Formats: sequence, structure tokens, C-alpha cells
Amino acid sequence: MARTDVAEGTAGNARRLFGMTLGDFVARFGALFGLTILVIFLSSASDVFLTPSNLSNIARQATVNALLAIGLLLAIITSGIDLSVGAVLALSMSTLALLAIEWGVNPYLAMLACLLVGAGMGAVNGLLLTRLHLPHPFIATLGTLNVARGMALMITGASPISGFDKAGADPVLWLGAGSFGPIPVALLVVLLVYVVTHIFLTRTTIGRHIFAVGGNITAARLSGIDVDRTLLTVYTLSGLMAGLAGLMLAGRTNSGYPTAALGAELDAISAVIIGGASFFGGVGTVWGTAIGVVLIAVLRNGLVLLKVPIEWQTVAIGAVIILAVWVDVLRQRGGQQS
Repeated sequence: MARTDVAEGTAGNARRLFGMTLGDFVARFGALFGLTILVIFLSSASDVFLTPSNLSNIARQATVNALLAIGLLLAIITSGIDLSVGAVLALSMSTLALLAIEWGVNPYLAMLACLLVGAGMGAVNGLLLTRLHLPHPFIATLGTLNVARGMALMITGASPISGFDKAGADPVLWLGAGSFGPIPVALLVVLLVYVVTHIFLTRTTIGRHIFAVGGNITAARLSGIDVDRTLLTVYTLSGLMAGLAGLMLAGRTNSGYPTAALGAELDAISAVIIGGASFFGGVGTVWGTAIGVVLIAVLRNGLVLLKVPIEWQTVAIGAVIILAVWVDVLRQRGGQQS
């Protein structure tokens, strides 16, 4: 009898595995499968790809997208979007540079101000949705995108502010460019953020509320969830992650500049969607997003190593964005069929 049960269970698992629709397969394994194929191809196409220095370079370059993506994950789970993260990053790092380099403010206070600017702009997004009742996060965050970018240009005079090293702002440089042996400090910060966010989403009441709001906002309200507070929390955290990304980028580049992260929100959105989240809301994981971030970083690094012209690199990233949306459509079709 036991053998029969085991055999039936094995057969059931096989049917679930081999009987999956394309949407099911893409949803479960697509990002990891794509990353594996890409790594194998680049390993054979370039002798440099798997060297420790290049892998460290990929990790550092992925830091900004990883932090923007984790903030966007929260927004996308609620069936929203945050188009302002790149501009908020630029405003945050420009504020940091202005305070620490030009005004000589204590670097720790300047770093705190950088994070507060990011969180503050995120809170503005949340208030536009919950207090002014703008019809969609796309509209609200598109507006704050332009506001934040314009403010960054104003406070810097539209020019980069460089010299954290000369200003004695070593903590900024350490976070952005320091390392523990071969491991970049920035990578450790990202891992810490991802672990904390995973716990936040899966083990806390507010985390469950975020999924509930994205799954069905009307049902969430009827069940007693404070939807406005949930959305305000989500967009404030998204802005905070953009501020932290600005801090990391400032340390890596030894400067703050108002044109930083132009279009960075597109890479972050692609990473989140490829990683298993859905524009339709209620779905998404931290570790899926991490795979999406690594895939985007490896792709960009590989295009550079293969000396692909910059215009074709732009085409390739655009194709990835289209692919990300198509993946979401396949996932939704698979869910409806099941």
C-alpha cells in the first residue's frame, strides 16, 4: 500500500512538472533558467567574465538596481508603480554631496539627510495617492519624477559635486566602494536589506497587508485593513531605498550629480517583473527579484565585455523590458487557466 502511495505521488509530481503550461514554467523557473543560460554563454564567450575582479565589478554595479528594485517590488505587489525612484536617487545623492562636500556638514548627518530626502519624496508619493486621491501611481510618481529631477538640478547648479575624499567623508566612500576582502561592502548592505525585506513581507502584519491590497483592494478595505497607511508605508520605503541607492552610488563615484540614474527605474521594473512579480498585484518575492537584478547586471556586463556598441546595448535592454512584460502576461494566462 505504501509503495502504491509513493508511486502515485511520484507520478503526480511528474505530471505537474511535465504538464506545466509555458506560463507556469516561465513563472517558476524562467528567470533562473535565463540567468543560467546567459552565464554559460558569457563564460564561453569571454575569458574575463568569471574572473574575481569582474564578478566583484558586477556586484558593485548591481547594487543600485538591487536597492531600487526592492523598493519597486513593494509598490508593484500593491498593483502600483514608482517611476520616480531614479530621480529621487539623484536628488538624494545631490543633497548628500552638497551637504558633505560644499557645506562641510558632518558626513554621518549628511548620510542621514540623504536617506531622509529619499524617504520624504516617497512619502510625498504616498500622500498624493492617499490624500489627494490621484487616480493612479503612474501619474503621481511621474509628477514627482520631474519634481525631484528638477530639484536636483537646482541645488547642484546642474553640475556634479565631487570630492568626498577631500571633504573627509570616508564613511560615504566606505559604503560605496569599500570591501571586506574580496566582498564589496555594498553587496553586504544589499544582502542585509533583502533579508530584512523578506522577513518584513512574510512575517509581519503590514507585509501581509501589502499582499492583500495588491490582491484585491476592495476586499482589503472590507476586511479592515488600513489601505491608506499601507500605501503610504510602501511608497515611503520605496523612496528610502532610492535614497540608500543614492548613498551607495555617491560613494562609488566619489560625487553627487543631478543626472544620475536616468532611466534606472526601467531596469528596476524589469528585474522585479522577470523575478516573478506581477503588474496586476498581489504577487512577488524578494529572492525572485534578486535573480532578476543579477540577470540584468550580468546582461549589461556581458554586453560591455563583448564590445557591443552602445546603441545595440540600448536595443538589448529595451528588448528585455518587452520580455519582462510578456513574461507577466504568460504568467497571468497560466494562472487563469489553472
